[in-house]
Amino acid sequence: MKILRMSVIFLIVASLIAGCAGLTPREQRVLSGGAIGAGAGAAIGAITGHSVATGAAIGAAAGALGGLIVDESRRRHR
Repeated sequence: MKILRMSVIFLIVASLIAGCAGLTPREQRVLSGGAIGAGAGAAIGAITGHSVATGAAIGAAAGALGGLIVDESRRRHR
């Protein structure tokens, strides 16, 4: 059972990594911002005693928007 569980986890992680291989730099920045925001939002939700899922969702949206803004700023300053 333990080997099956580890195999499934490995396949999921490998699929996620392979799925991100063809992203443009802009998509990578937006996705990174969303992931960082989701983590931060979940942590803040847990610390404040509110819903972790709600914090993660709000953080993901804010982080993705932040990643998009950073990308636009970098494009303008080239």
